Amino acid sequence: MKQTNESLRKLTIEETYELADAIFSGSDDGIRNELGDLMLHIVFYAKIGSEKGLFTMADVLKGINEKLIYRHPHVFGDVKVKDHREVEENWEDIKLSEKDSKKSVLSGVPDSLPALVKANRIQQKVRGVGFDWDEKSQIWDKVREELSELQHEINQNDQQKIEAEFGDFLFSIINAARLYDIDPETALERTNKKFIKRFNYLEEQTINKGLSLKNMTLDEMNFYWEKAKKFDSL
Repeated sequence: MKQTNESLRKLTIEETYELADAIFSGSDDGIRNELGDLMLHIVFYAKIGSEKGLFTMADVLKGINEKLIYRHPHVFGDVKVKDHREVEENWEDIKLSEKDSKKSVLSGVPDSLPALVKANRIQQKVRGVGFDWDEKSQIWDKVREELSELQHEINQNDQQKIEAEFGDFLFSIINAARLYDIDPETALERTNKKFIKRFNYLEEQTINKGLSLKNMTLDEMNFYWEKAKKFDSL
């Protein structure tokens, strides 16, 4: 089958997630293998561009080299920075000043990003131009405010407003994660894997005892859940 940019797109996304899984699991062999798969896709895109007379792999590499040099004057120039936050602020300033920029701080955030990742990226972007809390501890007042508004709408039983306030609450929690240098995607994935491990233990123990989860009370299931938590720490 002849590949096109469109036919490759969903496969590239899949390969990127497989690389992310390998990184998360700490598998060096997996990372190497998945990087190879992803590199193949990059070669495919460059080949399609070349066949259309649009660009070559050399053009792609030349472009990223020029971009990195231009956007890192603290490395390739004489600009002095105090810390990584100042590097990020300079990066955003440079992007906004570029000739082809749309002059919008958030224009570079892809629409197709998963919502959690997008929220984090939005907050990183606006931080780059100074739209941020003076002290990171201030975020907790915002979190409490959003939780209070959510609880109010739950009491009112308006599903549409509950959803809206739930979104605001999640956005504030993601913002808190950013301020404390926590990647919310990674943190949530670690919790997902922990839950899966504990639930699998619970399920395994009940099966071994000839029990059915559907016929057990929550208290009975919690007994094995607590055992699974202790098993985690061993």
